[in-house]
Amino acid sequence: MGVKIEMFRMMLYLSFPVTMFWISNQAEYFEEYIVKRKREIFPPDEESRRKELENFKERMRIQREQRILKKMSEN
Repeated sequence: MGVKIEMFRMMLYLSFPVTMFWISNQAEYFEEYIVKRKREIFPPDEESRRKELENFKERMRIQREQRILKKMSEN
């Protein structure tokens, strides 16, 4: 009886990861869950968002430069 149980356990240990790998790599699953979720998190570029981000970067650059100049003038 011990050999049969060991064979069952071996088949279970091997079949579970293989089955999960096979299921997770189905094209329908990938398209339905992964790609849609990625588009929710990272929406396609919009011109208004891009301009807003560029303006924010410019403000941060100016603030950083002002801080550096202020520190240099104090020394």
